[in-house]
Amino acid sequence: MTTDPLFQPFTLQNLTLKNRIVMAPMTRGKSPGGVPGADVAAYYRRRAEGGVGLIVTEGTSIPHPAAVFYPDVPRFYGEDALAGWKRVVEEVHAAGGVIFPQLWHVGVIRDPAHPLPAGVEPISPSGLRVPGEPSGVAMTQGDIDAVILAYGEAAASAKRLGFDGLEIHAAHGYLIDQFFWDGTNQRTDRYAGSIASRTTFAVEVLREVRRAVGAEYPVVLRFSQWKLQDYSAKLATTPQELEQLLAPLVAAGVDAFHCSSRRFWDAEFAGSTLNLAGWTKKLTGLPTVTVGSVTLNEEFMTTFRSDEGAAVTGLSDLVERLARGEFDLVALGRALIMNPDWPKQVQAGKIGELRPFHRDALATLA
Repeated sequence: MTTDPLFQPFTLQNLTLKNRIVMAPMTRGKSPGGVPGADVAAYYRRRAEGGVGLIVTEGTSIPHPAAVFYPDVPRFYGEDALAGWKRVVEEVHAAGGVIFPQLWHVGVIRDPAHPLPAGVEPISPSGLRVPGEPSGVAMTQGDIDAVILAYGEAAASAKRLGFDGLEIHAAHGYLIDQFFWDGTNQRTDRYAGSIASRTTFAVEVLREVRRAVGAEYPVVLRFSQWKLQDYSAKLATTPQELEQLLAPLVAAGVDAFHCSSRRFWDAEFAGSTLNLAGWTKKLTGLPTVTVGSVTLNEEFMTTFRSDEGAAVTGLSDLVERLARGEFDLVALGRALIMNPDWPKQVQAGKIGELRPFHRDALATLA
């Protein structure tokens, strides 16, 4: 088997990546007080040195008081945190890497052990964590406007700090996805209703981000069908419904979609072997990133709960799909935690030497 398709360059907007390998965003919670330190910069630099074509950082808190749930998740605002991120960018660039921040608002998905500041409530479209389960408060128009502006502010900071592009987190049941999902979006205004109407909040976020960074700056949007609240949830049950979800986002100016699946090999709809990234590319014509248990035999939540860890698997199915153009880029998460030089090992034909993932690796920023 050849792995050559993984090592072909790829152009996104005015940015050329040296290969098709992406470091997936992974929350590490190693930034005390929300400030990424020298260890965070070194962590990302090691992956750039290992040959990753594009690094997408862990989710970073946009400048809104209800954006995140945990004090050691990095902020993307404040002089101290932004100085830390500037050092991350400099270290990655010094190693010849390319890096995007992931901009994040969790909505009502949060750890009750880490409450928000006094007077700040968790927010969501309709005050629902899952269908029929109240949590936090429903957003007013003022809340919506404030969050949209916060995304724009964070985007402007990303460009000013020298990041090569950015990713918006609209997956996994967090705030933007709470608008997408009819189970948590029970509003009666223009932000709800049809699949297309439920994209209105995301569309307004994208337009504000575009206003902040300009037309040529790469903007990726990550989305998923599954939610942390419900692994079986589906935004779209048919290709036609998926097209209705994606079309407004394309029109709003997204450049690529990061299509999050728990297992990349899963077919998204009956009657076709295409996965979520494959269908997204087919329907939009835009570049897509696939992700989900690459070179590992188990999806991520299983390994986080297991003492056994995940075994290393082969690459033939992934490479074949990439070669025939089902998707354009391949994101790795747990495999890159264990193997910072995964690209170099794979290119050298040393797949058998890759270390399997074990949850103990989450304790450090190795």
